[in-house]
Amino acid sequence: MTPKLPPRRLLAVAAALAVFGGQADASNAQISPASPSNQTDLACPLGSFHCAPRPLNYAMCRPNALLEFYDPSLGKDASLRETSPTLVQAQHVDSSNQSVYHLSGDVKLQRADQQLQAERIDYNDGSTDYDARGNVRYQEAGQLLAASRMRGNTEASRGIADDVRYQMLDARGNGTAGQGQMLDAQHTRYSQATYSTCDVGHHLWEFRAKSITINKETGVGVARNATMRLGNVPFLYLPYFSFPVDDRRKSGFLYPTIGNTSRSGFEVSTPYYLNLAPNYDATLDPRIYSERGAMLAGEFRYLTPGSRGQLNVEYVPNDHGESDGLADTKDDSRYLVKFSDRTRLWQGWQFVGSYNHASDSSYLYDYGDALSHAAVYTLGSNAAIVGGGKWWSASFGGTIYQNVNPFVTDRGLPYRQLPYAKFSMDVPLSRWLEFGMDTSAVAFRKTGSVEGEREDIYPYLAADFGTSAWFVRPRLAYRYTAYQLGSDYQDYGYRGPLGSGATTPFDQKSPTRSLPVVSLDSGLVFDRSTTLFGSSYTQTLEPRLFYLYVPYRNQNNLPLFDTNVMSFDYWQLFSTNQFSGADRQMDANNLTAALTTRLLDDSGVERVSASIGQIHYFSPQKVLATDWVRSAYVAQLDVQLSDRWRLNSAYQWSPNTRLTDMAAVQLQRRLRTDGIFNFSYRYRRGLLEQYSASVVYPVSERWRLVGSWTYSVKDRQSVDALAGVEYDSCCVSLRLVGRSYVNQSYYGFGPVPKGGNLDRRDNAVLFEVVFKGLGSTGGQIDPLLRRDILGYQ
Repeated sequence: MTPKLPPRRLLAVAAALAVFGGQADASNAQISPASPSNQTDLACPLGSFHCAPRPLNYAMCRPNALLEFYDPSLGKDASLRETSPTLVQAQHVDSSNQSVYHLSGDVKLQRADQQLQAERIDYNDGSTDYDARGNVRYQEAGQLLAASRMRGNTEASRGIADDVRYQMLDARGNGTAGQGQMLDAQHTRYSQATYSTCDVGHHLWEFRAKSITINKETGVGVARNATMRLGNVPFLYLPYFSFPVDDRRKSGFLYPTIGNTSRSGFEVSTPYYLNLAPNYDATLDPRIYSERGAMLAGEFRYLTPGSRGQLNVEYVPNDHGESDGLADTKDDSRYLVKFSDRTRLWQGWQFVGSYNHASDSSYLYDYGDALSHAAVYTLGSNAAIVGGGKWWSASFGGTIYQNVNPFVTDRGLPYRQLPYAKFSMDVPLSRWLEFGMDTSAVAFRKTGSVEGEREDIYPYLAADFGTSAWFVRPRLAYRYTAYQLGSDYQDYGYRGPLGSGATTPFDQKSPTRSLPVVSLDSGLVFDRSTTLFGSSYTQTLEPRLFYLYVPYRNQNNLPLFDTNVMSFDYWQLFSTNQFSGADRQMDANNLTAALTTRLLDDSGVERVSASIGQIHYFSPQKVLATDWVRSAYVAQLDVQLSDRWRLNSAYQWSPNTRLTDMAAVQLQRRLRTDGIFNFSYRYRRGLLEQYSASVVYPVSERWRLVGSWTYSVKDRQSVDALAGVEYDSCCVSLRLVGRSYVNQSYYGFGPVPKGGNLDRRDNAVLFEVVFKGLGSTGGQIDPLLRRDILGYQ
């Protein structure tokens, strides 16, 4: 028989009694009973420099690892509970007492997504007391619960369940409890409880606690006398352990980091997170370095309606390790401070600032250039007021630098810019004509070098004519640059004749330079249908001519504050200046001729792109000091005929020297679903010649090998070598990585270190374990592999 019962809350009580019922965020991976793996296509596009992190993958979990009473036909919509009737099935119903119902014999109560089963259920409609006995089983959309007995009161939201087994369905998690007690609607307590995200009955790891208390009102759970076990072996004891039961932030210990480097020895880090307020928090990170001593690191973050920022501090009270720098710049007490802030001032304007400072030039070399950190040679600090509108942008501020390379002097630092002001605009005058301007005024400061101020004004008028088949883009610009050098400018050689043939000395304290910059860019686009290897493509043929005229100005009397010659590549064929700063403007009377062809598939994806170009010089380049008639031939070839492999290459050959100036080849191959292989060759005449290879090789469903290797032909040695292994299972992931590398602070510089570490190689090893659903022992390996292995996920 299936009568309708007056009781309204019987099933709701069973749902509230589920162990860890509030901890639905124990894992970021949402699963469903029918498909617990949530397996997705992990591969990111070939050639991507940054790939999204791999989600927690439960594909290796058993697909049917559910408590035995799970009913897949039960509804999944919890919102229907209030409007759905409660259906009751039982072999015997005794309602002789008008307020007490006795149900027995395969009792089943069902409403919407909820289902409660037991051998016997007694319910008092007057007092709302209930008692379910004998193989009690409860199911709802988010969890499963089994107990030998459940009893309590629905009105007071109190209840007790004995011999509990539970499983979360929306987020992985399962375990047992000797007894679960609901104190009220917001507070529950469990004794002799366990928790794991592994398969039911196959726990590679689990937490066991004497008691667990959950406060849904604060979103905090507390475990006392907790032990974490691998298999049946305990390896971590926590007398008191708190954890979040929802997505609110929670103060407490984060997972530790364990590593080893040849510079600092073994490292152990135990960070503690402080949830101070909804809009600011902090992390204290005490560390121990076996070769250097103790460190206290910390992080503070804040977010207000008008600003956001972050402060990081590292402090070493007594460093007893060695320093291999050129001078004794290392004190026993050492520190690093990093601060950044962005504050909105008024409409369209904001303050942007950063302060970065180390106690000595060896600090980052000793502490920062470890397994997963690239070498840093300078620390920059900046403060600026930045604004912008629809057609303009402006900034006013200052920038300073600190040398953190212990093997060079401060003479190699960039100039301080104290202060600087920049303004840019780009205003459309009509559909095809626009007016723009780039201006800057900077005061350059540097001890031991010529100092001064520089103003650079660069207005231009540009037009754009064309259709999808052709374009013509004339551009007329004028550049004026003026200097006001410091009073001691003559000490640095800024005095003499204007140029060859001049006989009258002149004062170079206020040199200027002014010149027009005229260019005309034009091109055609032809296309046709073609086939290749049985596939249909659209092939384009795109000839392009770029003419540039800039008259010569003698600029030997101008200082070099922030200017360098840029590496010549394909895009330099169409650039108006091969210098990176305003201190030099190249002269030109050049015509660039280039040709590009592309293959586009039916969906418009570019599968092949090939380009070649060369500059013809009608007059010698005096600023760059060359009298060549032609530049090097520059060619590029990019091929990706399928989603499994990609080839990129570039080549430069000079007809003037009949030598190869530059060559680069990069090959990327997708291996299975989440594997990748990269090979590259880089050559630039007189500077470097290197081979590199990297791989993520899936050995099996659970094991992956990772590695990278860079070899310098010029130095006849391996510059960087990394090898590691990754293991992935249902609920545990392991990573072990070792790296041997030429320390970049040594590499390329002449001085020999004076300390005991005369080997230019450093070594580092790091081990990381991820208990899925809980977190990780650290996060240092992932950034390293992303940096060294293109396309790593």
